[in-house]
Amino acid sequence: MKEKFQNYSEEFLDYLLDVRGYSETSVITYEIALRQMMEVSNIYEEEGITVFDITPFRFKIVKNNKKTIVKKLSAVRSFVKYLEDQCNLDIKLIADESIKVPQSLPKPIEETYIREVLSKANLEEKLLISMLYGLGLRISELSDLKLEDIKENWVQIHGKGSKVRELPLLEALHKLIEIYVKQTMPKKYLFEKGNSPMNAAQLRYKLTKLFKASGFKATPHQLRHSFATHLLNHGARISDVSELLGHETMATTQVYTKLGSVKKMQEYMKAHPLASKT
Repeated sequence: MKEKFQNYSEEFLDYLLDVRGYSETSVITYEIALRQMMEVSNIYEEEGITVFDITPFRFKIVKNNKKTIVKKLSAVRSFVKYLEDQCNLDIKLIADESIKVPQSLPKPIEETYIREVLSKANLEEKLLISMLYGLGLRISELSDLKLEDIKENWVQIHGKGSKVRELPLLEALHKLIEIYVKQTMPKKYLFEKGNSPMNAAQLRYKLTKLFKASGFKATPHQLRHSFATHLLNHGARISDVSELLGHETMATTQVYTKLGSVKKMQEYMKAHPLASKT
């Protein structure tokens, strides 16, 4: 029985990669979760229905942190849905109860800190920060960015799941790109090392090293968070920010509005006369 579903799981992973356009990293995460589930769970037939009792699997992963458990359970549920929708199988899943995970708010970098680091950066470093913070890119999207995707007023981004979005290019950023390309003469990608694009790890190292030299801790994802948070703080519509970030739904972007509410509450508590210390 398990050997049969092992074959199904391999087909499912190919489906995620080839049809759904998941990244190899995401597919590997799914593969690990499904392998662990298959090793210990009870899979059997009952009145024409295939039963997946993942109780032993839940015990196996109980010491993982909550976010990891949620991801692994999500992988199992996605596999079951695939079996039902794509393979026409009747599946009963036992012990898949959800657990609540406290949602952590992103930590944006203060605008003044970003300006300070930019003032000390060389041309390549300045462009690196400006692309991440000015466009809200993921580091993988920046690594994959080709010169042919950069127009005068727009830049075309190939994001998660092979989805393409077009982002408006600030005039100052476009001029910075022109200067950089003229000086460094990349052949195909905006950021290159030799004949290959700089990978995400290389770009991340440059960025963290640059901020560390100024006494700040920062990651590429924090600059993406900062892009979204600062836009919302300055009055941008959440629907526009969601589209710029490439989020599938505005629900994903809502976390930034919560961050803004926290900041507003902190400012209120400092400013209101009744909140002052006597």
